Amino acid sequence: MPLKAALVPIAAGTEEIEAVCIIDVLRRAGVEVTVASAAARRMVTCSRGVILTADVMLDDLDGREFDLIAVPGGMPGAEYLRHCEPLGAMLRSQHARGALVAAICAAPALVLQPLGILDGRAATCHPAFVEQLDPARRREDRVVVDGHVVTSRGPGTALEFAFTLVEELLGDDARAAVAGPMLAQE
Repeated sequence: MPLKAALVPIAAGTEEIEAVCIIDVLRRAGVEVTVASAAARRMVTCSRGVILTADVMLDDLDGREFDLIAVPGGMPGAEYLRHCEPLGAMLRSQHARGALVAAICAAPALVLQPLGILDGRAATCHPAFVEQLDPARRREDRVVVDGHVVTSRGPGTALEFAFTLVEELLGDDARAAVAGPMLAQE
């Protein structure tokens, strides 16, 4: 079976805990993770000053498809990602074909919501942005899965969010296999 492939876009001001949790946990599960910069260069300074180096520039992905696109939050990173047209096009395509789309913290409200990806779906996000979600569909759960869309609240839920992404991509056994050695309380 071919490896599952995931894209994690980053920009200046991305929340580093969220980005690194997603990248690390997915790689522990054997997922091929591509970290792509939506900034002007591959080295990106995150919200707390941690510098991450992307594998590629987002513009260089030329229509490549992924099994998962997982968008970290953080400010102003989520705003930069919202205005990144190549990422928007990739997310719209991902959603249209029913492939897994995920976002955490500010990203559900600032990135997925404007693209219509959350229309008719239950979702959560950081409490500072929750008013931007549909009141009838917003949830306060730590992680919300609605079909092929997964959302989460913020840095404190990043590990649980990443485990859920493993489960959605590879199943319950893969989640347990990754979470167990990490001593995660599941």
